[in-house]
Amino acid sequence: MRKRWSALAVVGCLALLLVSCLARDPKAVHLPEGIPSFVQAQDFESIDWDRKATPFGDGNLVGNENRSGVIGADMPSLNGQKWMWHLWDAEPGDKLTVAGFEKASKTIHPLLIAADAWTLTLGGANNGADAHVPSTVQIPHAGTWAIQLYVNDKPFDTLIYEIES
Repeated sequence: MRKRWSALAVVGCLALLLVSCLARDPKAVHLPEGIPSFVQAQDFESIDWDRKATPFGDGNLVGNENRSGVIGADMPSLNGQKWMWHLWDAEPGDKLTVAGFEKASKTIHPLLIAADAWTLTLGGANNGADAHVPSTVQIPHAGTWAIQLYVNDKPFDTLIYEIES
């Protein structure tokens, strides 16, 4: 009788494990530990992957003209690189949060190499933008990336980059 109860308990545990594994949608976006609480999974579920960042201005900014652009993104590196973020309709002192989302793996990563891997404080106007801030970024691996930008805890823009090396 004891063996029967033990066998039933094992089968029950396996069934529970199977159900919980199946309940986790492999297509769902899962937020990493430590990500700011205002960043939501749904922010990454409706990305327009065809809206790629493009060069604008005098050609050294790459992004979405009159919204956001980056100097340095035209030659992205997996080994760490300086990027200077430029934002329109933002102000010096605003908080810029950056979250990287890799298309193939559906994973979210912090990209900033800073004391706070997610958020920077914007400085003054530069290159025609209302605010800017330099940073060092590190892209974890090659692929198609959506860089989600938030200003003062609210979605601001999405930059789509092909990162090759």
